Amino acid sequence: MSSSQLASVAQRLKGKVALITGAANGIGLATAKLFHRHGAKVVIADIQDELGEKAYHEISSNGGDGAMYVHCDVTSEEDVAGAVDGTVAKYGKLDIMYNNAGYTGPSNPNVPEIDKTLFEKLLSVHVVGGFLGAKHAARVMIPARQGSIIFTASVCSVLGGLGLPAYCASKHAIAGLCKSMAVDLGQFGIRVNCISPYAVFTPLISGFTNMNESEFYNEASKHAFLKGVNLKPEDVAAAALYFASDDSKYTSGHNLVLDAGFTIGLRGNY
Repeated sequence: MSSSQLASVAQRLKGKVALITGAANGIGLATAKLFHRHGAKVVIADIQDELGEKAYHEISSNGGDGAMYVHCDVTSEEDVAGAVDGTVAKYGKLDIMYNNAGYTGPSNPNVPEIDKTLFEKLLSVHVVGGFLGAKHAARVMIPARQGSIIFTASVCSVLGGLGLPAYCASKHAIAGLCKSMAVDLGQFGIRVNCISPYAVFTPLISGFTNMNESEFYNEASKHAFLKGVNLKPEDVAAAALYFASDDSKYTSGHNLVLDAGFTIGLRGNY
């Protein structure tokens, strides 16, 4: 590939401004790095300040002032509104809102043992947090008559029984929120989509399982039909890049499942 072709490939988000929640590590950080490489100004929003600042310095050292970090608890409307307003104050607009912040909770207990506080926290982070991000992004995107809002969901948005009922319920809700907002915001030229990964090893997952990365992917591969590949944070970031760029200009209300065929059938050893 020629240098001119490489330059063209690297500019799929040239001139765009993106705000990404949960971007201090994992999928969010991989996305922030990818978006920045493709020409976007990126705002890293997270509650992990030390990691967030580290991510900011890592990205900005490769490209001037094209990144910033903001502390943002997605369950706080004040924090989310402030992150959006801070983005617009610094960069003049907001083109892409990626609601990626997540929480897993403890291992799956029996339904009678599920704590109400945990149930509410999962819904608050995933559903309320996603709603607030979309709400305040829409507030500044509507006057511009354009924008892309993205959610991280999960294969739990299309299947049950894979995890904590509250987690599954929250991911189903994200898929529904995505479709509903796509209907409401389409008239303003705003696209709304979500990404539903299967098994991707991230710091969040590593704190939830007693398996190392190799063991995790070996186990995941047993239940997926497509063999020889593993889903990495960078792969989810690539899907987000599609939704963020003009490549998806006619795509809205879509739930893109990244699962190596996991959800199309069941294996007898599952």
